[in-house]
Amino acid sequence: MERIRGRFPFVMSRSSEPVKLRTRKSKLYCKEKADDGLHGVFGDSVTVCSIIFRLVNCLLVQTSYVPDEYWQSLEISHGMVFKYGYECWEWKEGIRGYTYPLFFAVIYKILHLLRYDTVQLLVLLPRVLHALLAALADVKLYHLVRKLEGPDVAKWTYFCQLCSWFTWYCCTRTLTNSMETSLTVLALYYYYPLRPAKTHSSWRYLSLVSLAVVVRPTALIVWLPLLLHHLWREDNKIKLITHQGLPIAAVTLVTSALMDSIFYGKWIIVQWNFVKFNVLHGVAEFYGTHPWHWYLTQGFVVVIGPHLPVFLHGCFSASSRHRVLLMSIAWTLLIYSLLAHKEFRFIYPVLPFCMIFCGMSMVKLRRWRRPAAAALLGLNLGAALYTGLVHQRGVLDLMGHLQQLCDARMPQKSPEPAVLFLMPCHSTPFYRMRFLECTPDLTGQEGYEDEAALFYTDPLHWLTVTFPNTSMLPSHLVLFEPLEKDISVFLDENKFVKQAEIFHTHFPEGRVGKNILVYSDSQTAAVEH
Repeated sequence: MERIRGRFPFVMSRSSEPVKLRTRKSKLYCKEKADDGLHGVFGDSVTVCSIIFRLVNCLLVQTSYVPDEYWQSLEISHGMVFKYGYECWEWKEGIRGYTYPLFFAVIYKILHLLRYDTVQLLVLLPRVLHALLAALADVKLYHLVRKLEGPDVAKWTYFCQLCSWFTWYCCTRTLTNSMETSLTVLALYYYYPLRPAKTHSSWRYLSLVSLAVVVRPTALIVWLPLLLHHLWREDNKIKLITHQGLPIAAVTLVTSALMDSIFYGKWIIVQWNFVKFNVLHGVAEFYGTHPWHWYLTQGFVVVIGPHLPVFLHGCFSASSRHRVLLMSIAWTLLIYSLLAHKEFRFIYPVLPFCMIFCGMSMVKLRRWRRPAAAALLGLNLGAALYTGLVHQRGVLDLMGHLQQLCDARMPQKSPEPAVLFLMPCHSTPFYRMRFLECTPDLTGQEGYEDEAALFYTDPLHWLTVTFPNTSMLPSHLVLFEPLEKDISVFLDENKFVKQAEIFHTHFPEGRVGKNILVYSDSQTAAVEH
């Protein structure tokens, strides 16, 4: 054996070092050994980081956005458990479903049974639930992009998602739009055509899409291009429709109809009523209209914010397999542009799609990556903190002030303060107090004007007619600053005293002022002081 080895010196001996094989560069052969920098920061993974970030997000959003985050969710949940509260006209006409408020009603019921149903927990825990759901959506978005594009793009997509000022502003609010967006991201993670596999099942993503449609029927707008894309790529189209699509849609719709029928006390399909009132009858136009190009020139630009240049760069450099996501974004903007009533939050569900393109752009920027990341972080951070801590915070600070008035009267067994809100309807999140209503014309009455419109036409006359004698006067009046001049005579004649002035916004608009004023009658003011 030794002679043979001597003749063939190139043959390795047992003591020689093992041969090092060439490393395959193909993703088919290699396993990702190194993490992308996110794993290891907080132990296991992105999950812990996301949860901590969104909980902090939840605590640092202390402003009001739109009335729906209270009147279409928490107020209804409160009524389901505690059997009192105010129902807006939408609930009387049956265009809102109970599926979404039921999530919070379960929390409220548990708190009630445990006797921990304090005001602070009733307000905070639903938002914590949204924060956790948003964190889960962040994690799923990261892992989806990691599987599609690799760790680098995933890392920068995750960075862009956390940086987004509008996501920060909306994701922890108790809005159906926030739930719709989180469910859309979760469904996208399981969306089979985006990342084909040998074995697949569509029931998970279809179930999540169905739930999103039940929560907010407009979710179908975002998902229609994706569903059609799946159907086009599927070999056995009939089986997809009959074995998965229709059964899941039927079960979800029937369950939703049964639940809503129980709470409404009659058979009802709220999704149809939602479309009928808002689209066919145009009732949504009562709350304001915008030109057709508003989403293209203002809405989308504001929502995506500082990410816009990075997003556009990512769109031009993306591969063809991402075309379906671009189609969904464009389709959503197009359909919403056809509707007269427009709001920023309506297009929020496509924002995570945009972050994927932003992540791809950041990877390709290379030498400009650090300046771009610094700019995104700085600009978004400023907008997020300002809108979350300063802009439109007055109405929430006001409720804290009024709660203190109620608490101060409880030991003395004094009657609760009678508060009248002389403000645009649903300006504040509360309950059991008198405010100006703004129910739209549902009967086709000619020359119809809601209560708020009648009041602002001639505020002094409205107050004189509504309160013909002093015994009917409320103990407190709450109004925005611009109204003070118009009703100063009424305030002086009835001896109302300014008790508090609460900052609301640096950008007053129309009937909404910079500050909120709280007036009380002279006797009440003397007792409270």
